[in-house]
Amino acid sequence: MALPAMVSLASQANAAASTQSGSRPYLAVVDTLHRCRCARNLFIRWRFFAPPPQINTRTLSAAWSRTALPIALAVNSASVACTSCRRGDRSSLLISTSTQAEEISRPDVERVNEVATAISLGQDRELLHYIPQEYRVDDQDGISDPKGMTGLRLEVQMYLVSVQTAAAQNLRKSVERAGYRVSRLVLEPLAASLAVLTEEERELGCALVDLGGGSTGVAIFKDGKVQHIASLPYAGSHVTGDIVQGLSVTQADAERLKEKWGTAYAPLVDPDESIGLPSTPGQGVRQAKRELLAHIIHQRLDEILGLVNGEIEKTGFTGNLPAGVVVTGGGAHQPGIVELAREVFATPARVGMPKRGISGLVDSVQAPRYAVAAGLLLYAARNILESEAAKQSGVGKFFGPMKRWLQDFF
Repeated sequence: MALPAMVSLASQANAAASTQSGSRPYLAVVDTLHRCRCARNLFIRWRFFAPPPQINTRTLSAAWSRTALPIALAVNSASVACTSCRRGDRSSLLISTSTQAEEISRPDVERVNEVATAISLGQDRELLHYIPQEYRVDDQDGISDPKGMTGLRLEVQMYLVSVQTAAAQNLRKSVERAGYRVSRLVLEPLAASLAVLTEEERELGCALVDLGGGSTGVAIFKDGKVQHIASLPYAGSHVTGDIVQGLSVTQADAERLKEKWGTAYAPLVDPDESIGLPSTPGQGVRQAKRELLAHIIHQRLDEILGLVNGEIEKTGFTGNLPAGVVVTGGGAHQPGIVELAREVFATPARVGMPKRGISGLVDSVQAPRYAVAAGLLLYAARNILESEAAKQSGVGKFFGPMKRWLQDFF
C-alpha cells in the first residue's frame, strides 16, 4: 500500500468514532506501511477533554476494528495527537567547544541541545517537544545549523513545549488498554501545520489556528520556525452549547443544526430565511430564522478568534505575519469562517486543508477536520524514514539521543 493512499483510512475511523460517541467525530485513526519494510504505525487524534480512559478505550477499539477490517493489518505502535499544552518555555545554553577555535561537530550540536532541555518544568509538566530556534557561534547569531563552522563558544535558543503530566498519562493508558503502544505524543497544531502550511507561509510568518471541539490550538510561525504555541479552552463544543441554550434543542440536534445550517459570518445569511427546529410533542412544530442561528455561531466564534488575536498581540507578532492566518480543524468547515477571520485579525486568511505532502485517493480527507490526522501521518512517516536511514548507514547509535529534536523540524 502506497503511503499517500493510506490517509483515506482516517475517514473510516472517524465514522466509527462518530457511531460510538453519538456526536461529531473527534477521533482519527490512520495506519501506514513503510514501503518494503512493512513497519506499522497507528496514528491517533484524541483530545484531553474526552471521557474517562475506559470509555476512550472502547471508542478507540471500535474505530480501529472498523478501519482494520478491510485491510487486515496488525498494529504495533501509535502516534497520538494532544491539545493540552501551555505556552512554550524558552531555554538558552552556552557551551565551550574547546580552548581554541575548532570546527563545530555534530556531537557538539547534540550536546548543547541535550543540555538546553535539561531544565525543570515542575512535577505536573511533561516535555513534549523541544525545538531549536537558532544558534550563536561566538559573536555571530541567527545560525540555523552551526555544524562545520569554527568557533570557541556555541549557544542555542531552544523552545520547549510541555503538557500536563496527568493528562498525558491518562491518554497513554487509554491507548495501551486498547492494545497499542504509544510511540510518541504530538501537539495538534504542529501536526496540522505539516499538512496545511506551505514553506512560504512558515518563512514569511503566519498563525495557524486549529479550531477543535474542546480547545483551540495556536501556533505562530516565522522565519521557518515555531515562535509561539498556545492552547485556549474554547472551541466548537462551546458553539454547540450556545445553540442548545439559544434554540432550546438537545446537544445532538444542536450539532446537526450547526452542521447543516450553520454559518460563521451572519451577514452572509438571508434575513428572511427560516429553518425548522427539532421539537418534542409538547412543543409542537417550531421554526426559527436562520439568521438567529448564524448570529449565535458568529458571536461565539468571534469571541474565540478574538482571544486568539489577543494571544498574537501578547507575543508581539501583530502586523508582522505577512502570510496571515490559516484556520483549520473541525470548526473551520463553517461557511463564512474566512470572512470572520479577516475581520477579526485584519489580515489575509484562508482555510487549511490537508494537501501538503499527500496525494492519491485522498478525497475523503480533503476537509479541515482531518488536518491533524494527515499531519500525524506525515510526522511519523518522516520519523520512520529517518530511523531506517540511520540503521542502513550504521549511525543508529549516533541518531538515538538526537531523535526528538530532529523530529521537531518545525
